[in-house]
Amino acid sequence: MVPDPRVAPLSFLPSPSVNGFHLGPLFIHFYGLMYVIGIALAVYITRRRLQAAGGNPAIVADMATWAVPAGIIGGRIYFDITTPGDIPHVWYGVFAVWTGGLGIWGGILGGALAGAWRVRRSGESVRLVMDAVAPALLVAQAIGRIGNYFNQELFGKPSGLPWALEIAQKYRPQGYGNNPTFQPTFLYELIWDLALAALLVWLGHHRRIKPPGLFALYVAGYSAFRIFEESIRIDSSEHFFGHRLNFYVASILTLAGLTWFVITQRRPTPPALATSTGSDTNGASIAGDTSDGSGGGGASGISGGSDDGDATGSDGGGGGGGETSTKSANAPAT
Repeated sequence: MVPDPRVAPLSFLPSPSVNGFHLGPLFIHFYGLMYVIGIALAVYITRRRLQAAGGNPAIVADMATWAVPAGIIGGRIYFDITTPGDIPHVWYGVFAVWTGGLGIWGGILGGALAGAWRVRRSGESVRLVMDAVAPALLVAQAIGRIGNYFNQELFGKPSGLPWALEIAQKYRPQGYGNNPTFQPTFLYELIWDLALAALLVWLGHHRRIKPPGLFALYVAGYSAFRIFEESIRIDSSEHFFGHRLNFYVASILTLAGLTWFVITQRRPTPPALATSTGSDTNGASIAGDTSDGSGGGGASGISGGSDDGDATGSDGGGGGGGETSTKSANAPAT
């Protein structure tokens, strides 16, 4: 018997009663807080993996100083271009990131270009850094998806499954007011991101992956999941031939990532990478533990090693006073 999506199932994921908390005169959104935590952890992971691969972990702070704001700008530009109907109707609407609206594709592109520029200026290997950062980006994205839960966004079609997500009436899209529970696509993506991060670490540890092969697989793997996700999301989006715009973007990037991976694995390894370390990032775990002293092995896990760091990635983040969230409770997630 197929559950009726118009009736709440006996078991479901409840919707949160709040999306933030007050800290003195400030209101801290859980969405922004989750991304701050995610980026901080991504920094930590990237530094450890880069150090384990024979690179200089000190460059991560400089890279992130430029990559984070570039990622925010790129994400906002992508949002404005692909979802113009959701831009606030004020003169500064195209810039109003504090009201929500950051596209992941634009954020990754903007952050990657800025980060690569800073790494190249430092004399470090861009390819090596890309492989070090790939699992870290996925961990940051997974933690950021917890923020989507508190914003009651990034959910899919109505569902009566036991793990369906309850969405409050005011957050339900037009035409779905009588549907109490929906597919928790934020949770599906969270699980996928962590699983893909673990897979990349395993591949780096057990297979000879030439840089930036792991980053290419990150692009292909994340995009492949988005093909599925875009097929069940019901929030605001431009549609072409019956599909959401990001469905096509994800399809193209999946093929591009796989093609990129094949090309990187077939071409000779540059001498600088071949001599920098016996394992590149292949011997590094998510946090790059090399405590055995061999330089090429290391345990696979979330933590290990002995460094910490400042910032990384292409999704926005950072500390500072004032509003920590760049996304409102009812803005579409991309």
